[in-house]
Formats: sequence, C-alpha cells, structure tokens
Amino acid sequence: MDLGEKISILAGAAKYDASCASSGSSGRASGAADGGLGYREPAGICHSWTGDGRCISLLKVLYSNVCRYDCAYCVNRASADTKRVSFTSQELADLTIEFYRRNYIEGLFLSSGIFSDPDIVMEKLIETAKKLRTEHGYGGYIHMKIIPGTGDKMIREAGLWADRLSANIELPTDLSLKNLAPQKNGREILGAMEDVADTTAQYEEDRRRIRTTPDFAPSGQSTQLIVGASEENDRQIISLSGALYRKFGLRRVYYSAFTPVGVPGRGGIPDPRLPDIPGPPLVREHRLYQADWLLRFYHFSSEEILDGATPFLDKHLDPKTAWALKNLRRFPIEINRADYEELLRVPGIGATSARRIIEVRRSRSLSFDSLRRIGVVLKRARYFITVSGGFIDRPEDPGRIRRILSDSDGAGLQLPLFDF
Repeated sequence: MDLGEKISILAGAAKYDASCASSGSSGRASGAADGGLGYREPAGICHSWTGDGRCISLLKVLYSNVCRYDCAYCVNRASADTKRVSFTSQELADLTIEFYRRNYIEGLFLSSGIFSDPDIVMEKLIETAKKLRTEHGYGGYIHMKIIPGTGDKMIREAGLWADRLSANIELPTDLSLKNLAPQKNGREILGAMEDVADTTAQYEEDRRRIRTTPDFAPSGQSTQLIVGASEENDRQIISLSGALYRKFGLRRVYYSAFTPVGVPGRGGIPDPRLPDIPGPPLVREHRLYQADWLLRFYHFSSEEILDGATPFLDKHLDPKTAWALKNLRRFPIEINRADYEELLRVPGIGATSARRIIEVRRSRSLSFDSLRRIGVVLKRARYFITVSGGFIDRPEDPGRIRRILSDSDGAGLQLPLFDF
C-alpha cells in the first residue's frame, strides 16, 4: 500500500478524537539544534481556535487502525469491516517533517489503535516523537495519546518528547465503560492521568532546584468524553469534569458527540447497546462546552451549574444565563461597585471584560456606553445590572427574559472564545 493511501485511511480513522489543543506551550528545543524546525509562539492545533482567535493546523493521524478492542462506539473497533493499515515510525516522522516544510501543518497529534500490548503500542508512538526531535531537529508541537495500561516508565518517557499528553476517559461511568468498552478499564485510565499529574509535579519541583531539568509535557494533559453513547445525564458529565480538573489538573476536557455507527452483518443497524439516534447530539455537546467554560474560567462549581432537579443543560439558553435566571435574587448588581467574582456571574460579562471594568473603575465611573466599548454584551447583561443606579431593563419577569435570550433552534452561536 502506498503512503498516500495510508494517510487517507489513518487520518480518517483519527478524526473522531476531539482531544487536541496546544495552548500553553511555547515550543521546545529538546533534541533540536539551534535553528531547528518547528520553533514557534504558543498556538492551537488541528484547525482549532486558539485563545487569541487564531486557527492552527495539525497533522492528526493514527499510527495504526488495527485494534484488539471492540468498543461499540468506535469506528476502528476489532469487529468493524474496515481496511487495516499501519505506519512505521520512520514513515510517520518523515511525513510530519514533509508536511511541515510545505507549511501544511504546525504540529502533530498522534494516537493509535491498540494493536498489541499497551507498552508496545506506546513504545511505537514514543519512537516516532523521538525520531522527530533527535533525527529531524523538530521543535514543534506534539500531542501524544497515552495508551491506558501502559507503565509509568513509558509515560515518563512520553512526556519528555511530547508537549501534551492525553488519556481518553471515553465514558462518564464504569458501568457504561463495562457495557460499551468491556476491554477498557476505568482505573487504568484514571491511573494514567494520575501518573502524568504526579510526574508533572515532580519535574516542576525538580526544576525549582535544578534549572536544567527538562520539560515534561509542558502543555499539560487533556481527555475526551463521548456524549450521548450512554445514558448519563449532563450533571454526571459536568461533575466528572469538575473532579478531573481538581484532582489531576487537566488543561481541557473535550466533549465528542456520539456518531452512530453500523454493525457488520446487521444491515447497518446499530449495536443494540447503543442509542438509536438520527445523528450526533451537537447541541448537547455545545452546551457542555459552555458549561465547561464556566468551570474553568468563571469559578462556577459543577453543583451550581446543574443540580438534582435539573440534570440536563437547557437546550435554548447558555448555562450562565440559565443559572442567572434561577438566581434572580442575586441581581441586579451595580457595575460601579461589584467585585470581580460578582461581575463574572453576569451574563454578557466575561473574564476579559470583567477585568477591564475593574481597571477602568479606578479612574472613573462607568456608563452603559463605556460598557459597550469595553466589550460587555448588553443584549444579555442589561437584565442583570445597574449603572450608577440606572436600569436599561429591570429583572422582574424571568419568563420574558428567557423568551428574548433563548436560541430558537437550541444551537446558538459557536463556542465563545472570550466572553458570554
């Protein structure tokens, strides 16, 4: 099989893994001579939006789509009727460099099917990254998937060559994992996350004492949750994400809407263990990303976003506005007196605009016009604020506010990069 066909198959096989981003890395020199390839400023990857609004490209492929596991939701599962192919480490390293030189990409996202023992699969991924760093002088971004079940020695080695590591937790509960991916072990996945977190902390401590200590996965770690393949509600998913952020210091949890897949020999009928849905639940995925934004940047707890009475996120309102309408007793707040944490709770005011408000207030009082110039979205904020005691709209009718601010189709705008 020629290299072009391998690229087509293995790039297509990798597209369902959403857990890739490069924020937090400023480039590496590990194994790279002065002037080596790939030196760059912090950036995002994989045709993703970065924190500053840029779209950055990444070569996103599997090392191999051969897999021993038969996860019901995966297009590369062992029982799938698909052409199986693998790169060699040399092929993939050469391909990455060739794409980089042609300015097609700015980094590599590397994962693989479980074609052998986890340590053997992990060894091949590490070998690819090591070749890039040492033989090609490549200093650009590498995101490497941790294969659950691999030993901590392999994880330590991986973090010395990759900028970011990720072990996909896949499903929100052990029960769902046992049902849909019985060969995977939740404890092994969490164990891999813990190994990365512990090793990161150890290297950071060593670096405080010895400045020449090498970087270990400087962009941190991330994971992916599949949404809609199992019966868990949004509250369970958000609670899990909050726990992962607290315990393992993850940079991101990615949410991937379940894409229905057929089963060989069943005429395209889905696996009976999977939900029979017409397409991926994209609106739900979108709302989960917005809720995740509240966890990471707006200092919300998972219990504040959803409780036992409301286990699912509102399809027609972003979660911050939904929270505000349930807590109208806390509003309106006075813009010229509210502290930073109070400002963060106002729909239409994000972390950036809240900081700007605090800064401007040091020299003068704010008006509604100055709020617009700062970047406050007054279409949303107007119902929840006063400015020097004055209203645009009083928050007296939550039903009316809901009708005005609801997304008619539940889809809303794209995931906000800055304020919402």
